[in-house]
Amino acid sequence: MPMKIHEPPAPVLPGVEIAGTTVPGLQEVLTTEALAFVVDLHRRFNPERLRLLAERTERQKRFDEGVPLMFPEDTEGIRERDWKVAVLPHDIRDRRVEITGPVDRKMVINALNSGAYVFMADFEDANSPTWSNNIAGQINLRDAVRRTITYSDPASGKNYVLKDRTAVLFVRPRGWHMEEKGLLVDGQRVSASLFDFGLYFFHNVKALLERGTGPYFYLPKLEGRQEARLWNDVFVCAQRLLGIPNGTIKATVLIETITAAFEMDEILYELRDHSAGLNCGRWDYIFSLIKRLGKDPRFVLPDRDQVTMAVPFMDAYSRLVIRTCHRRNVHAMGGMSAFIPIKDDPAANDAAMQKVRTDKEREARNGHDGTWVAHPGLVPIALDVFDRLMPGPNQLHMKRQDDAITERDLLQPFHGAITEAGVRKNIDVAIRYVESWLRGFGAVAIHDLMEDAATAEIGRTQLWQWVYHGSKLDDGRTISADLVQTWITEGATAIEREVGSDGFHAGRYGNAVLALRELVATKEPTEFLTTPAYALL
Repeated sequence: MPMKIHEPPAPVLPGVEIAGTTVPGLQEVLTTEALAFVVDLHRRFNPERLRLLAERTERQKRFDEGVPLMFPEDTEGIRERDWKVAVLPHDIRDRRVEITGPVDRKMVINALNSGAYVFMADFEDANSPTWSNNIAGQINLRDAVRRTITYSDPASGKNYVLKDRTAVLFVRPRGWHMEEKGLLVDGQRVSASLFDFGLYFFHNVKALLERGTGPYFYLPKLEGRQEARLWNDVFVCAQRLLGIPNGTIKATVLIETITAAFEMDEILYELRDHSAGLNCGRWDYIFSLIKRLGKDPRFVLPDRDQVTMAVPFMDAYSRLVIRTCHRRNVHAMGGMSAFIPIKDDPAANDAAMQKVRTDKEREARNGHDGTWVAHPGLVPIALDVFDRLMPGPNQLHMKRQDDAITERDLLQPFHGAITEAGVRKNIDVAIRYVESWLRGFGAVAIHDLMEDAATAEIGRTQLWQWVYHGSKLDDGRTISADLVQTWITEGATAIEREVGSDGFHAGRYGNAVLALRELVATKEPTEFLTTPAYALL
């Protein structure tokens, strides 16, 4: 449990308790007015949030019983009618390259200066949601909006400031499933989504509008149209409370759950006054497929490295995002490249960069209006591809209306080899990532890839799924619970040899190993690894 502060850092309202410790910037973030705004949103909308989370559980029971995933019959009219979302603001009509990363101060400056058209500041998968990270992130974004943000690196002495031209700022709050334990309202933890969104919007909307831009967001892990409707209701209310015209907020929804893929039109429709399109959240999408349909043996996936955007069900999903968005005259954003530059191995670096280029060329040729990268070093490659293949600001003219994508296309099984190396890699990455997350770092370079919570989720759900089905390795051995637990022990031992006994025990590796053991051994797949792990932060 977090240590309680003895004196509140800001005036506390009736029914409200600040449970987080005193951290720099707290009084600037949790002002009386900002706190009242967030509390008001929470009291209005948390009951519906909880209802929708309960509906996720009920829907999962239906999947486990064999009820098929289909395009909803009751919303066929929305899919068939001709309608458009509201016109986009000028500064987000060209989003050809977007960079993402956590909300720490140095990253915010480097990302805004990277040459990308958009920077998505991430309170979610790339952020370990410690109280200090969340409060500092709000301060960092406030300063970035006002262009006063600077940073002096204590190790190198280098000073960081913003360039004259910077990326347009988007913010990703945490998903509906997360709660913020640093703020209690009526004895409940506040919704993390409303905490992140509410504080950023309250403190920055007027400054953003004065600078000719706006409050732009990415919305993560929506399961369908009702969850999009809840966000739209929040936007309408938040704008009304602060006297901001309706439709000022714009939000891109990440299609990163298998259920949302069957309700793309409906999600855009619910957010049509506030929509800035959809994005292919590819890593969480794979995780969602395993979690939601993982008990069906048809959806047992091979080694993670084989599940690329070129496999049929992933390609169909990408094309449906494009077809859906362009019909509604809004952007269809491509997905994340997790590669990062490899400094000490030119041959390996060249191979990795070629994979990035090939991936981005596929997206541009398919009709995406932009793409994501996780490292400033990849911005030039992505820009080169989209500048060459997308000479205009977007590709909304590429309607793909003859590209019929069926339920069967989206659920086409993909089989391949499950190897010992693949199993061990999932174990290794999960341990390393969770350990870093528990120390407060949500975006971590592991084996020349930028890993965040989404990629760690793939690894641990694959381990669970392979054990659940008793899947076979390519050499014929069965992947049993005992085998995986043995390899977890061996993986932890290998990491301890690498980092040294002192480093291993000084870190959070013990907690990470225990968490992975429990996640793999559970009878039912845990919804999100970050939920139980949050108790350890």
